[in-house]
Amino acid sequence: MTKKYLNELTFQIVGAAIEVHKALGPGLLESVYHKCLKQELTLRKLWYASEFIVNVGYKGIVLDTELRCDLLIENLIVVELKSVDSIIPVHEAQLLTYMKLLEKPKGILINFNCSNLFKEGQKTFVNELFRNLPEE
Repeated sequence: MTKKYLNELTFQIVGAAIEVHKALGPGLLESVYHKCLKQELTLRKLWYASEFIVNVGYKGIVLDTELRCDLLIENLIVVELKSVDSIIPVHEAQLLTYMKLLEKPKGILINFNCSNLFKEGQKTFVNELFRNLPEE
């Protein structure tokens, strides 16, 4: 795994989200965009896991939780979907926490309730795992 590969995968994921947004526009429920994005990822032959439970390790014990990850793509990139008026800090914190718990180097926060998904509807995050990867 390299930074270049993760960046190329990010480009594909954002492209899939833009395709969904172009077809549907803003204003629908998150669940609608979620289903459509899963279909678009399938068409693009990208593997994903959807809405799986994220367990939490606490003081040496793994606890069952109600945390659900929207998408994990190619077992590398965590994707959190929203359809809200604006992204607030807790949305970003949620994605960063999923990245930490799942030990994944990159995450994408996508908000479909915007006029231009590319410019204002997506934000990418990386952590130390990403920073320590080779460039190519």
